[in-house]
Amino acid sequence: MTDNVRQFTVDAEDDGIRLDRWFKRHLPDASFNIVSRWARTGQLRVDGKRATPGDRIEAGQQIRVPPADPVATTATAKPKKERPRLTDDQMAFAEALVIHKDKAALVLNKPPGLATQGGTKTTEHVDSLLDALWFEADQRPKLVHRLDKDTSGVLLVARTPRAAAAFSKSFSSRTARKVYWAIIVGVPSIEDGMIELPISKQPGTGGEKMHVDEKEGAPARTRYRVIDRAGNNAAWVELQPFTGRTHQLRVHMAAIGHPIVGDGKYGGRDAFLTGTISRKMHLHARRLRVDHPDGGQIDVQAELPSHFSESLINLGFNLIDGDSLPLDETKFSDTAEGKKRAISQKAKAARKERKGERRGRGAAGDGAPRSRGKTGEGAPRGRGSPAGRGRKGK
Repeated sequence: MTDNVRQFTVDAEDDGIRLDRWFKRHLPDASFNIVSRWARTGQLRVDGKRATPGDRIEAGQQIRVPPADPVATTATAKPKKERPRLTDDQMAFAEALVIHKDKAALVLNKPPGLATQGGTKTTEHVDSLLDALWFEADQRPKLVHRLDKDTSGVLLVARTPRAAAAFSKSFSSRTARKVYWAIIVGVPSIEDGMIELPISKQPGTGGEKMHVDEKEGAPARTRYRVIDRAGNNAAWVELQPFTGRTHQLRVHMAAIGHPIVGDGKYGGRDAFLTGTISRKMHLHARRLRVDHPDGGQIDVQAELPSHFSESLINLGFNLIDGDSLPLDETKFSDTAEGKKRAISQKAKAARKERKGERRGRGAAGDGAPRSRGKTGEGAPRGRGSPAGRGRKGK
């Protein structure tokens, strides 16, 4: 059996990932249980040393993999469901969505009505079209974030595992900047404001609908700016999410009394305008700026779908006005959630330091009572009035 031992070299695309993740990518038939057994028995090694599934690997390292166990592999491996082949029309449609392409990334302009990923009774979606977008790459591109089915606009796709990890980190750390355009019902009294309302899944909806939940909700923060108004009936707004909660923009705008036009799920009948305005959702991911894995940035804008641009014209808005606002440079660390994290980290460090001091004093101690530190400048400030949840911008 020793003669059948396999040797693999970690390439640059797998630098820094966990060993179990490497197996999932390159040897999917070796289940986690099998890999764990190899590790326990010392058969799994990296650069000659015993390894565990959770170890991080580096480019250039040698992975020693024992002979495959035909019985165990066959018993535990799940049959792969083959994706249906795309038609010529589907491939042409997918390629037409691409508005930016480089070695690490693709940016698509997703049309409204097309889901990002599949689900129950959803067979047509962006993920199924990615088979048409390999181009010159030797692997299938991968989604790194998503848009709601009825939301149009910028959608980023990674072309390598390394790029996927970098982009995912940008989204999770809030360094990626996203700008949305929306047409809303009515006009907010504060034209440049911040909405800070926690969000959670609404009970009884199976997770299909979110709601504002002051007690159990996850922190959610959205900046809005009014670009133009059509009397008191409607407004064209720019939205920048500083957190990434499900349906965040839709929930927040409905919560302050100005639902997005066409969003009957959260605005009910009040979300529709009379006359020639389309009943489709008027929410569009206009712009994305994100750090590129190879240096520099990707900064892309997506053209509006026809129903949105027609509504702008019908309401008397000028498209040029939308791109005239400067990109808000607020950092995530300056936001309420960022401050709370910073405070939590400081408190954790302080507890560790006090624990170390107690150990240093030994069992005797000095008998002096410890003072409880007061919250300093970093303390989270109270919110404004519940009615508007907005405050004047800069």
